[in-house]
Amino acid sequence: MKKIYWRPTSITIRVYLLIAAVSVSCLFAVETLKVRKEQPYYSEKMEAARLAGEAFQRIRELRKEQNKISDSEFDPSRSGLIGSFLTPVTSNTGTLTAKQTSVNPNFAGLVVEFLKQAGVNEGGTVAVGLSGSFPALNICVYAAGKALHLKLVPISSLSSSQWGANDPEFLWADMERVLFLEKILPYRSLALSYGGLEDRALGLSSEGKNLLNEAVKRNSLPLLSGNSFTSSVEERMRKFKEGAKGERIQAYVNVGGGTISVGTRAGKQSFKPGLNLSSLPGADKIDSVMTRFLREDIPVIHLIEIEELAKKYGFPLRPKTTPKGGEGEIFSKVEYSRWFAGVVLSAILFLIYGLFRTGGRIAADPDTGFPI
Repeated sequence: MKKIYWRPTSITIRVYLLIAAVSVSCLFAVETLKVRKEQPYYSEKMEAARLAGEAFQRIRELRKEQNKISDSEFDPSRSGLIGSFLTPVTSNTGTLTAKQTSVNPNFAGLVVEFLKQAGVNEGGTVAVGLSGSFPALNICVYAAGKALHLKLVPISSLSSSQWGANDPEFLWADMERVLFLEKILPYRSLALSYGGLEDRALGLSSEGKNLLNEAVKRNSLPLLSGNSFTSSVEERMRKFKEGAKGERIQAYVNVGGGTISVGTRAGKQSFKPGLNLSSLPGADKIDSVMTRFLREDIPVIHLIEIEELAKKYGFPLRPKTTPKGGEGEIFSKVEYSRWFAGVVLSAILFLIYGLFRTGGRIAADPDTGFPI
């Protein structure tokens, strides 16, 4: 039986070399001539970053007037959003590099990304747990909320870990009040908590607790009164539901690692940074605000491990100047040009067809008519 195969009879090695050279050149062109493509919700992300940048600038101005901006060694961008190592209202240890990395208005765009991935509709209702430890991220959450016209239901903690909003005279609640009164951001917390251990500032000195009480008075906001871990969780959940005023809560955004929001050490290991649609197996046995929302099939956005989030989404670590809005892969990415790749592929196929069509003959088996 004769073998059946196709064999061009007059194609030279030069033709093959030409095809190879053209193909390699085209591949190089496709790799080189990539295009920058805007990512989904680009305009909303840019607006959120712009709003956060405006709020950052106002806080910087205020801290400069107060002569309270930390040394550039600790606050390289001179933002005024990095606090001190230790004050009477410092509740816990903190990582300086995480606080420095958080001072980036583009995190507001990332929050928009997470909210959209969570299925939050424009104008929807979102519960928010804010931490005095990360005032810059709190601002970014508010900026994302405004950009998406959301109804936010926030509760804020007063105390802060190291390097956060731990100036007793200018806590996160004070920053929030200024930004609200000056109509830069349209949100205020519906209640405050002491923060710290069990959300009750356990371990703070009497001086520190008195300073927190003074902050409650000057901000004219109610103080949560839970006297145990469980009662604090229940009180927060009740406040969130009351603040929603009958609207369905579409997501919960948590800033920082507060025990009431996240849970005990086991709870902290059960949630990943960013969007959480479910918790790890066994986490349903842990009580916290986050686990309770997840049990109700409400997505949770967890803003923690800031350096990990920054690396993942192309944000700089410890920026020396405040980044401009729009920097990062959530805004735009360099991608292959599909139409150009299609044109190149078509050109290569046409070249191969033309060369083989004009430069070779196809012999046929006289018995079968098939090419040989």
